[in-house]
Amino acid sequence: MEVLIENIITYSVVVLLIVLLIYFQLRKGKKQSKTVKEKIERAKQLGFHEPVSLHPVVNLDVCIGSAACVAACPEKDILGLIDGKAATINASRCVGHGACFHSCPLGAISLVIGTEKRGVDLPHVSHEFETNVKGIFIAGELGGMGLIKNAVTQGRQAVDNIAKNLSRAPKSEYDIVIIGAGPAGISASLAAKEKELRTITLEQDSLGGTVYSFPRKKIIMTAPMHLPLHGKVKYTEMTKIELLTLWNEVLMKNKISIQENERVLSIEKHEYYFVVKTNKKTITTNAVLLAIGRRGTPRKLGVEGEGLEKVSYRLIEPELISNQNVLVVGGGDSAIEAALALLEGNNNITISYRGDSFSRLKPKNFENIKNATDERKIDIIFKSNVTAISEKAVKIMFEKDGITLEKEIKNDLVFILAGGELPNDFLTNAGIRITKKYGEAVLKHQD
Repeated sequence: MEVLIENIITYSVVVLLIVLLIYFQLRKGKKQSKTVKEKIERAKQLGFHEPVSLHPVVNLDVCIGSAACVAACPEKDILGLIDGKAATINASRCVGHGACFHSCPLGAISLVIGTEKRGVDLPHVSHEFETNVKGIFIAGELGGMGLIKNAVTQGRQAVDNIAKNLSRAPKSEYDIVIIGAGPAGISASLAAKEKELRTITLEQDSLGGTVYSFPRKKIIMTAPMHLPLHGKVKYTEMTKIELLTLWNEVLMKNKISIQENERVLSIEKHEYYFVVKTNKKTITTNAVLLAIGRRGTPRKLGVEGEGLEKVSYRLIEPELISNQNVLVVGGGDSAIEAALALLEGNNNITISYRGDSFSRLKPKNFENIKNATDERKIDIIFKSNVTAISEKAVKIMFEKDGITLEKEIKNDLVFILAGGELPNDFLTNAGIRITKKYGEAVLKHQD
């Protein structure tokens, strides 16, 4: 009898502990869901909930709520859990790390470009990075994957695919012409050298591509990556200078030179090879790899005075600018980072942005610009457009309380960082088909 009573007490304690555990787990989950819902509502108010480019989409029928995707995301608060299922919070802040995709134990996440309502122009690219034009390949940002690690990986993979099916025409000077010397182009150049392919790399600006135009002290968030002929780069945080220095050292060590300030004007396909025309020469090649990014040429305002010397479309060394009246045009990360970098020089900074709020910023940039405006270090004019630029001033048209107004402010320098025009004409002239993607999966698990 005593044994029976002891067993009943033991089982009762175990059951009670299990019930308490379930209760606290449910309570924790309910509290967690409430917090995530509040974050989503906040994101909607700030314009961060609607995706603008690459973003995760969760298959709720497969998701088990392990939270592995939430923990894996380096940007934080892109994903959260609601009622035991993953949900997107700040979708517009996703930069395509892909960590959520790889961490999901059941493959419930796909990385998608565009939405049902908002399409994104992308060239047609196969799983082997080849376009509809046989022999022309695309890697990196132009294909929808802009993160440095992803671009480096794709550059290497594209060259692997080119090498597997390469057929050498007698008239070709090169096996591959690589256009663009950003992360994808540099990785591809190293991979081509490793495979002993005849290669030339062309860059319309400077080594590093878009990275070169970042402010000197900008922290570039990268996951560990593998560079051909170098090995694994273990850093998860690097400044622009550190990354450019690494690339230069690896290229020099392997005797690879980049043809800088050489702009490609056209690509013509002949029966067995391509003719690539630049602003300096004409080249023949068996294959072409485009690693030029999505920005193409800087977007211009088309206003009076835009051709003045004080107007620039990139900021390279903000530390050399001080005690100036500066106007920054744009509302993306590049514009905000430029404005914040210019604070150190005791400059008087104004930002002109056509939108009514910043909806595409990384969390750290959003927090920093909010603090700067709260402390009145930077003046922001939302719903505004520059109408004219002169030697000593700029005119800005803006909307306030439903009324359109115009004002003139003192100005010494103008930085137009409003993105770039997609190189659609260049691509279509080369025969590459461009389609608008409405919620199409760029990376997904096989069914």
